[in-house]
Amino acid sequence: MPAIADVIGEFAARTTLRDVPDEVLGRARHLALDSVGVAFAAVDQEFTQRARKAAAALGPGDQPVLGLPDRLAPREAALLNAVLVHGLDFDDTHLPAITHVSATALPVSLAAAIQHGRSAEDLLLAYVLGIEISARVGTVAHGGFHATGFHPTGLAGAFGSSVAAAKLAGLPADGIAESQRIVGSMASGILEFLSDGAWTKRLHPGWAATSALTAATFASVGWPGPEEVYEGRYGLYATHLRDTEWDATEALDGLGERWELLATAVKPYPSCHFTHAFADAILVLKESEGFAASDVETVRCLIHETPAAAVCEPIERKRRPQDDYDAKFSLPFIAGACLARDRLTLDEFTPESLADPEILRLAQLVEIADDPDSRFPQAYSAEVEIVLTDGRRLHRREDVNRGHTDRPLSEADIRAKFTGNLGERAQPTMEHVLALGTAGSAAEFAEALRAA
Repeated sequence: MPAIADVIGEFAARTTLRDVPDEVLGRARHLALDSVGVAFAAVDQEFTQRARKAAAALGPGDQPVLGLPDRLAPREAALLNAVLVHGLDFDDTHLPAITHVSATALPVSLAAAIQHGRSAEDLLLAYVLGIEISARVGTVAHGGFHATGFHPTGLAGAFGSSVAAAKLAGLPADGIAESQRIVGSMASGILEFLSDGAWTKRLHPGWAATSALTAATFASVGWPGPEEVYEGRYGLYATHLRDTEWDATEALDGLGERWELLATAVKPYPSCHFTHAFADAILVLKESEGFAASDVETVRCLIHETPAAAVCEPIERKRRPQDDYDAKFSLPFIAGACLARDRLTLDEFTPESLADPEILRLAQLVEIADDPDSRFPQAYSAEVEIVLTDGRRLHRREDVNRGHTDRPLSEADIRAKFTGNLGERAQPTMEHVLALGTAGSAAEFAEALRAA
């Protein structure tokens, strides 16, 4: 059998926009819309201001940046755009891969398409391919990257984005394969940020994007990489999975026939996807049962051990997160916020909310237990039992999280989220993004999304 990178290279080289079903293209435009919306929502954040300074120092240039007046070199534009898309942890996730696919695929496709003078059609196709390959590469791990301590977005996202970058560079099949082989030595991202809310995760998709552009450039001059970058004895899976059984050929199952892009979920909440079903369960119980936060005695949350390691450990720190990113990965804090505020929005992750004594009191009441019936990683299940001071026990299970292909957010939901993120600029910007791939150049598309 040919090497997996070769098969993917052949697929990407021969695929045209006409080969992609209309359903997939429509979904891709909605994912792009969501990504642009969360990027605009992040422009005034402190992490964005620091990222702007760093990116400008690394590579000034002429490429536009989403929602900002900055102009940067291609790699730095991709890096900053990825930070914008991913920084609030409000961006899409391919659920089985546990990978933020758009956060790498869109920035690298924008940068490479502008760099090589491509059309908006070319941009759309590369974006679709970047998502598709990232999702497939991540899915092979069956959640095992997390269990070993790696962030799949920095790993799988680098491979998918290298395909997008090489396709836009005009490389043939062997060049697209070589780009994957080279980027394997750059794919990275560790989960240690979970211990203290550090900002490194915000850089993971940006590093994946810059690595992809670098790998495609080296592939264009004939730089050789290891043939079995996926399946080899020191390939991606052998080195990044500890106890998980894997078969790298799973990445090729139904390639070009079953589109994994359709399994990409849009987030209803600006927090780690592992917490969303719990937020839904608590908010439904709060509304349906009509109890007050002061009535709560305990909150018992059942969760699979892998997501629990991300959002429940160490438990004492998770009950009192130190910054907004710490809080976005804290199930106790999010449970407390939902009980105290009857909502979970960006306002629940401000410094004032992090110090809210009622949220913190409720977070102390959260107990964590294993969920033997979890559907992880195919879905991010949640089970909640709330015991009230009057002795009542309220129970709700969310077997499949909202945003999943079995419970997708509607087009109206995605448009509403976008409008909430952009405010008065929403309507003209929305129509521009939803027309992606119908006319014009990639540069024209990106310029319209730049702040004046």
